[in-house]
Amino acid sequence: MKTLILVGDGMGDEPQQSLAGKTLLQHAATPNMDYIARHGKVALLQTVPDGMAPGSDVANLSLLGYSPKEFYSGRSPLEAASLGVELKEGEVAFRLNLVTLRGDAELTMVDYSGGHIATPAAHELIAALQDALSPGDGLTLYSGISYRHLLVVGHDVDSLQTVPPHDYADQDVSLYWQEYKKIPAIQAFIHKARTILEKHPYNIERLAQGLLPVTDVWLWGEGKAPVMQTMEELYKVKGALISAVDLLKGIGVYAGLDVIEVKGATGYLDTNYQGKVDAALTSLRDHDLVFVHVEAPDETGHQGLLPEKLQAIEDFDAKIVGPILSRLREGQESFSVTVCMDHFTPVRLKTHTRHPVPVATYFSGSSTVSGCDGYSELEVGRMGEFYADTAEFMQTILGHD
Repeated sequence: MKTLILVGDGMGDEPQQSLAGKTLLQHAATPNMDYIARHGKVALLQTVPDGMAPGSDVANLSLLGYSPKEFYSGRSPLEAASLGVELKEGEVAFRLNLVTLRGDAELTMVDYSGGHIATPAAHELIAALQDALSPGDGLTLYSGISYRHLLVVGHDVDSLQTVPPHDYADQDVSLYWQEYKKIPAIQAFIHKARTILEKHPYNIERLAQGLLPVTDVWLWGEGKAPVMQTMEELYKVKGALISAVDLLKGIGVYAGLDVIEVKGATGYLDTNYQGKVDAALTSLRDHDLVFVHVEAPDETGHQGLLPEKLQAIEDFDAKIVGPILSRLREGQESFSVTVCMDHFTPVRLKTHTRHPVPVATYFSGSSTVSGCDGYSELEVGRMGEFYADTAEFMQTILGHD
C-alpha cells in the first residue's frame, strides 16, 4: 500500500469571535479534508510530549512515528543535515534568523523573518556576514533559505539559553539578547553583524522604500547531532519527503528519507503547490511513503494574519489535498492519505501550542462513514478517539494494525 502524509503546518487555532465562534478550519472551505474526515479514520494525536516545547521539530518527528523523548537532541542539528553539514563531535549548531529589532538598551522583536526576506537577498547578507567571523572564533556560517540560516560553534555553549524569535513578536527581547554575552565569540559576532547589516546596500534601499530592513541576527535552537534509526529500520518502508523548510529536510535526512527538491517551493503563500503535487505523485512510483509539508499556515499564524491563514488553509486543501486525492482515486493501487498538522499556531498568540492535533486518514476501497462532520480541531476531538502514541499512529496509516 502507498502512504501519503499531507501536513498543513500550524493549521490548528482557536474559535474566533470574528468567525461567529468558529475556528479557521471550521470556517474555511476545505471540502477535500472534510471528505477524508467523513470517510476515514479520525483521531487526536499528541505530537508534543509533556515537558517538551511545542516546536515543529518535535511535532514533525512525531508525525513520522518517532518518539521525540528518545530521538530529539535539538532543532538546529536537523537543519544542519538539510544543508549537508555533518556535525563533528563537540560541535553545536544554531539556527540563525535574519531579524528586525527595534531599540538598543530595550529591544523589541519587530519581525522574526526580516520582512520575509527573499533567498537571493538573504544570501547577499550572509556573504557579507562572513566578514564578521574571525578564524579563531570557532564559528562557521552557512546559507539557508529566506531568513533561515545556520551557525556552527566548535566549542562549549552549555551556559547559553536561547529562545525562538517567532515566540516573541512585538515583545521586549532584551533579556534574551543579553544571553549571548555569556559566550564572548558569539557576543562579538552579533555586534559585528549589526554594524555590517546597518551599512549594507540592501538595507539602505529597504529603508528608502519604507520597508523593514534586516537589523540583526538571532541565534536559537541549539543542539548536537542526534542518533536516529531510519524509517526503513523502524517501519520497513522506503520514504520521501517534500518541504521548503530546512528543518523538515533535515528530519528527512536523519530518517533516511529521500528529500525531494521542488523548484519554487518557498515556505509561504506563494509556494509552488503544483510542483509539490507533481513531485509527490512521481515519488510514489518508487517509494512506499511520501510526506508532503506545507509551511504557509504556520507562517501566517506567527504573523497574526487571520485572512492570510484562512487562505493558506484553503490553498492547502484545494491545491495539495484535492489534486493528490483525486489522482490516487483514479489509479488501481491501494493507498492511504492522511491529513494532519504538527501543532496549533493560533493567530492571537502568534506562537505554537501543544494541543493534541486532529488526524484524518482515508484508505482506498474503504466504505467507512466515520460520523465526523468534517476536518477540524473540535469536530475530530468530539469523536473521542486518541492514538496512544506516535508509533501506533504510523502503524495505523501504513495499514499494519
